[in-house]
Amino acid sequence: MLLAIDIGNTNIVIGCIRDDRIVFKARIATDQTRTSDQYGVEIKNMLEAFDIHRSDISDCIISSVVPPVFHSVRTGVIKVIGKQPMVVGPGLKTGLNIHMDVPSQVGSDRIVIAVAALAEYDAPLILMDMGTATTIEVVEPDNIYMGGVIFPGVKLSLDALTNRAAQLPGISLDRPKQVIGKNTVDCMRSGMMYGTAAMIDGIVDRIEEELGHPSTLVATGGMAQFITPLCKRKIILEKDLLLKGLNIIYKKNKR
Repeated sequence: MLLAIDIGNTNIVIGCIRDDRIVFKARIATDQTRTSDQYGVEIKNMLEAFDIHRSDISDCIISSVVPPVFHSVRTGVIKVIGKQPMVVGPGLKTGLNIHMDVPSQVGSDRIVIAVAALAEYDAPLILMDMGTATTIEVVEPDNIYMGGVIFPGVKLSLDALTNRAAQLPGISLDRPKQVIGKNTVDCMRSGMMYGTAAMIDGIVDRIEEELGHPSTLVATGGMAQFITPLCKRKIILEKDLLLKGLNIIYKKNKR
């Protein structure tokens, strides 16, 4: 069984994969103050909660966009399973042809998602990950990774708004009943949710205009299930692209 871990800015996604099937998936909060021992205990407890024994784990693969946390998680994993994890980064086979100014600067999570999407859909693809940041990436035929767009995620934008505007309260990001809000909370929800949806629709229009052709749109990430229904464009929702991509990259580079 493969232990797959993706370290994001807000959450760490942990999953176990057997024969290309995700056995379980869970999230723990990303915390730069935790030690390797603490992360080791969290991972061990998570495995036990889903009735996974350490002896069931044959190997591990990790991707990370948070360097300080990566080292603690990696060491914690070694303490739990007794194996050195494979790490997504330069030198691993991905099958992507990266057309970026500095290919090594592309986040490992971007690579993982692109690899997973290409295994299930034909390019051209426009891929969206709605997490701490909302990222959009473009993949053309022949597995050409063109680049993309990055802007603040919904929750990050909301935090900035409530922290800098004294009279605006903290709110939950429920789906607005309508675009025109009738009170402060509904106005904020509409701005956050419909505003992000409209931004995605608009950016996708401009990307396709720049490319000169339409693309298949695929979204993942914690906020995707709430935002994509508000978009005018047809967007395929894929909740497990990160784990699927880690499994594919592991198999391409299996030791």
